[in-house]
Amino acid sequence: MIRLLTRFLVAFVLFGSLLVSADLLAQVGTPPAGRPSTPGSAADKVELLPGSDSLVGMNVPGQVVRKIYNNVRFRQKGMLMYCDLAIQNATTNVIEAYGNVQIIQGDTITVRGDTLFYYGNTRQANVRGRVSLRDRKMTLTTAQLDYDMLSGIAHYPTPGRIVDKENVLTSREGYYDTRTKLFTFRQNVRLVNTKGTLTADSLLYNSITRIATFQGPTRITNKDGVLTAVAGQYNTTSGISNFQRRATVETPKYRLTGDSLYYDNVSELGIAKGNVIMVAKDRQAVITGDHVRYNGKAGISRVTGHPVAKSLANEAAKDTLYLRADTLFSFDNKLTNTRRLLGQKNVLLYKSDLQSKCDSLIYDTADSTIYFFKKPIVWSQNKYQMEADSMRAVLKNNRIQTMYLKAKSFVISLDTLKNYNQIKGRTITAFFKTKITSTPLNAATEEPALVASKTNSPRSVSTAATNTVPKRVLTSKSSSPASTTVLNQEQTVLDRVLVDGNGQSLYYAVDDKNKLIGLNHVESSRMNIEFEDNKVGRIRFYGHPDSQLIPPKELTPDVQQLDGFRWREAEKPTKNQVLWLEVPPAEQPVIRKPLKNKNTIKPLAQKLVRKGNN
Repeated sequence: MIRLLTRFLVAFVLFGSLLVSADLLAQVGTPPAGRPSTPGSAADKVELLPGSDSLVGMNVPGQVVRKIYNNVRFRQKGMLMYCDLAIQNATTNVIEAYGNVQIIQGDTITVRGDTLFYYGNTRQANVRGRVSLRDRKMTLTTAQLDYDMLSGIAHYPTPGRIVDKENVLTSREGYYDTRTKLFTFRQNVRLVNTKGTLTADSLLYNSITRIATFQGPTRITNKDGVLTAVAGQYNTTSGISNFQRRATVETPKYRLTGDSLYYDNVSELGIAKGNVIMVAKDRQAVITGDHVRYNGKAGISRVTGHPVAKSLANEAAKDTLYLRADTLFSFDNKLTNTRRLLGQKNVLLYKSDLQSKCDSLIYDTADSTIYFFKKPIVWSQNKYQMEADSMRAVLKNNRIQTMYLKAKSFVISLDTLKNYNQIKGRTITAFFKTKITSTPLNAATEEPALVASKTNSPRSVSTAATNTVPKRVLTSKSSSPASTTVLNQEQTVLDRVLVDGNGQSLYYAVDDKNKLIGLNHVESSRMNIEFEDNKVGRIRFYGHPDSQLIPPKELTPDVQQLDGFRWREAEKPTKNQVLWLEVPPAEQPVIRKPLKNKNTIKPLAQKLVRKGNN
């Protein structure tokens, strides 16, 4: 009874089908646009397999058209087709199938859908409805699928979703090569797996290697950060990215950008090349260069090719430290959240109150200390020059506070009379202080007051005044147009110098009217020299000092320089030189004027003493 009822329903459907217009019947026998119909041989004809419930012929002039009901099966060159209802045009070798449509190609490809238009001569299958394509690696679901069995390429012009063992990928449109297992996705591409999410405009994806290749703006997001690029590859299994053109990887602490970028998400290894910029966001530091290798787990970065480090240690000071070297290393201490910068070979450093050149350097942000090695030389405020075998500078509020010079130490101070005060010793400790100098300016052309300062003592200067350069404050009590403003500018000045071991000093003594009295030469094992307004003030000697004062009339070039004196201001690096915008000058050769003997000063002083006694 049920079988009879089923046949009745099928006959009813058949009656409705007979009312189909001739246009529809013609369409069944027409190949898809762009695919010409070529007569096939008998072996290429789609074969109807036995087992169907019924077959009804249709009256179409000049063509053999028939309808097959229930348990419909077709076969063509290893391809099997199943459906509930089929209209077969044996003349044009075209099939229209409805209900539970299924195509099985070998033992690898299975296509399912609600409706199928199959063109046997070109082996083109157009599937509509709830479409799925499944192979051993993945499953594609969409609303429309055009499958070319000759080329093995399936195209879905409507949004599709692909699921494999590790990934879920969606796109507005896509192509799938069933032979090479290569997908091509277009528009609104989104790939999601346990390691992250990738979004792009277009994407190539190999379901065997699970490598995604993209052209166009792409963004990869995971728990560790975000990567943006224009072109490159992403291995969804290993988490390794390889990008060309401009790419950026950004973590909560760092941002790394380069013309090309390799990044391993598992090992946190990043390699950037070409116009590289690495930003330490939590430390206000930037490193640039041509090549950067970053190990996130170890917290180590190596920069080569015109590397420059820029560090803003104190935001209020607005004073950036620039560091250049042939190779730069950055070491992160994750426990203390601090960083060390290491420069190797041809190191140049520039800061508003500190410039240096040496062979290698370490900048430790934990205690704001800079270590200089191998022939270091340091300049400060155009007034001080310091040399030693090794040096250490301690900064406070981003300004130099103390300099420690070890072995063959030499300090030169240029006073207001352009005289060179000189200090030598085995070890030297130089203490600096911040001084505010005031310069009257025309109030009509200057900005209004910002910070009031009543004293030059660094202890009484407010924190804001100490950290900002320059300051302008209105000091006139009158409000008339003749009122003036005062430019208050911070300067780092030498406060005192401690010398320990083989101490020698050569300094110019002046009176209250700033008139030269003479040149003092002192030798002592230990010295404590204090400076006032960049001039030598009080001096303390320990042990048995040997001191001579040479009058101005007796001064000659031989007695005005300690052995090893060189004023090397021409070598002092500029900001542009540190930024590789200018070529730094070569080291000046050592030029020493010959002395008669090592004790030239002593006999001359003794001669002056005898003349005084006479």
